[in-house]
Amino acid sequence: MNIVDQISAWLRNHLAAAGAEGFVFGLSGGVDSATAAALAVRTVGPEHVLAALMPCHSQPEDAALGQLVADVFSIPTLTVDLSPAYDALMAAFPPFDHVMAAANVRPRLRMITLYYLAQVHNYLVLGSGNKSELMVGYTTKWGDGGVDLLPLGALYKTGVWELARKLGVPQAVVERPPTAGLWPGQTDEGEMGITYRELDRVLAAIEAGDTSGIAPATLEKVEGMIARSAHKRAMPPIFEISEMHE
Repeated sequence: MNIVDQISAWLRNHLAAAGAEGFVFGLSGGVDSATAAALAVRTVGPEHVLAALMPCHSQPEDAALGQLVADVFSIPTLTVDLSPAYDALMAAFPPFDHVMAAANVRPRLRMITLYYLAQVHNYLVLGSGNKSELMVGYTTKWGDGGVDLLPLGALYKTGVWELARKLGVPQAVVERPPTAGLWPGQTDEGEMGITYRELDRVLAAIEAGDTSGIAPATLEKVEGMIARSAHKRAMPPIFEISEMHE
């Protein structure tokens, strides 16, 4: 069974176990969301999926490429402009000058939107996080990381690119520089300070238990990213009462 069939079977099983009727997901114009969308359509057909386009002071290209993906795979879309909600929240918050805190409000608003739509339609929220992002914590906690299923979670970013081409994701989307859309001009690789191809090479070496071919500084950087983001890969710790003695 090839990887597409394996993921489709996995999605179908989780859908049945949850008693849900389909999938809802965001389309950002990036390759990860496009690939997850294509897999959802392959699994249940376009009549049981919904793509949300959620601009939030976003670049016009985001919506254009997202709609292109929807058109190619015949996916119904719904546009929810989150800009007014973002502006209202930022106006209500104390005026702190913290770029990342403000930027992470956007994916958390998208999470709220997707779960609202999921509950309305009895759908599951499909995430687009890949193995590279998950391993180093390149995700917003309770934002784009707040989903029901991660069909790309076993694939490095380089593997997602390969799968996207196999599924027929538009070339303009596959070749677009990866970005979380946190601010104008932001790119994943620029923010992380490492390319995905190099990151995947290091992660694969760590998993294989042989990092002899990795530059020490690069290895230290990636291992630090993994360690600092451990909390993002786990549910919140729950305090357990131990046996108490008087």
